[in-house]
Amino acid sequence: MEEVLFDLLNENLVFILLAVFIVVCILMGVRIVPQSEKHVVERLGRLRSVLGPGINFIVPFLDRVRHQVSILERQLPTASQDAITKDNVLVQVDTSVFYRILEPEKTVYRIRDVDGAISTTVAGIVRAEIGKMDLDEVQSNRAQLIDTIKGFVESAVDDWGIEVTRAEILDVNLDAATREAMLQQLNAERARRAQVTEAEGQKRAVELQADADLYAAQQAAEARRVSADAEAYATQVVAAAIQQNGLEAAQYQVALKQVEALNKLGDGSGSQTIVLPANAIEAFGDAFKLLKGRS
Repeated sequence: MEEVLFDLLNENLVFILLAVFIVVCILMGVRIVPQSEKHVVERLGRLRSVLGPGINFIVPFLDRVRHQVSILERQLPTASQDAITKDNVLVQVDTSVFYRILEPEKTVYRIRDVDGAISTTVAGIVRAEIGKMDLDEVQSNRAQLIDTIKGFVESAVDDWGIEVTRAEILDVNLDAATREAMLQQLNAERARRAQVTEAEGQKRAVELQADADLYAAQQAAEARRVSADAEAYATQVVAAAIQQNGLEAAQYQVALKQVEALNKLGDGSGSQTIVLPANAIEAFGDAFKLLKGRS
């Protein structure tokens, strides 16, 4: 009886061990990879495959997940490096780089410290590119400089299975002496622009005054021309009247003017003494005769 129980126990133990082995094989052969990761699988020390997000199957005991690599975008810590511009100005540049791993099999087998390697690469490229530019170009063409740095970094890290998504120049700092010199230059430039603006304003005022004087002279000349034309027209009218009516019409006009002048003299206020030539009385007499004859 004991032997039978022992045999049954041994058989059950075998089945139990077999079941446990099968469960372990299933657990070891099934790998669920999160969406934000990729797993690098090795078989006997060599690269076997890269597991993407979802359910994956590997060979138990032969295959092993050696590296679990995050494919999320990463940001390197802000780095500061000194650089000298083309015009020999020392600047301190603060940079930051964003990247993500596309091919983890290259990253884990070709480079040990990814962040350190990228930081070193960026520092070298920044120094080289700023050395080609004057300080004013560095300040004004920052966007172009960022694009250039990003392009060179992408080329440098391509063998590491990395994509550089963004590169930023956070700040360009100057030493105190250079900053003071630039401030003085800026103030001088502002003063120069103010003087230029004032000079241009004075020039414009003189031009406007000259235009006004020219316009006034033109208007005065036009008025004199109109007056001359009027006098010429009056002379033409008188000449035409003389031609049509003879000398008598002219004498009549002269007599009329003489009488009007006499009336004006008589309209004066107060006591007045008028001295007339001897023949003036005869002229006025003739004028009254002509006016009487006309009427």
